Amino acid sequence: MSGHNKWSQIKRQKGVTDAKKSKIFSKFGRQIATEAKLAKGDKTAPALRAAIEKARAANMPNDTIERAIKKASEPGAHMEKIMYEAYGPGGVGIIIEALTDNRNKAAQEIKHILSKNNATLGAIGSVAWAFAHEKNDHGFTWNPTTTIPLSDEDLAKLDSIVDELEENDEVQDVFTNAE
Repeated sequence: MSGHNKWSQIKRQKGVTDAKKSKIFSKFGRQIATEAKLAKGDKTAPALRAAIEKARAANMPNDTIERAIKKASEPGAHMEKIMYEAYGPGGVGIIIEALTDNRNKAAQEIKHILSKNNATLGAIGSVAWAFAHEKNDHGFTWNPTTTIPLSDEDLAKLDSIVDELEENDEVQDVFTNAE
């Protein structure tokens, strides 16, 4: 009867949920650190306050939020926002917003995910023209101004690309102009 006790089952379930929380918290931690760096640690800055509110909505502990702010104020800590533009299946435009402390690592990981799924990285401005960069309650978002209809097969491929990109720790948001 080994492996059939209640603790083994709880341990496996807790491991799965903890891994999901860790991934979410690390993304929010990066975002908070970047905004704290830009705001020079001022918690009343709108962008930092919005990032903290998003983290609290995801039940991120206060001590973790404070650690992210403190980490950003240390010398040598440098997180930067990077935007990548790509073309997916059916010619759909993809905008990928990343937050990283290692620009080269992030670029290689995103290129690998795109090439593995038969998508290509575009030049600066090659996809952004099809989107409007608009302010919302939580910062800025990319809303498509022109959309591209996709077949069911291409839509399934696009979904797998977006899912894989969102699983990457450095990727914050992914926007497409697919219908």
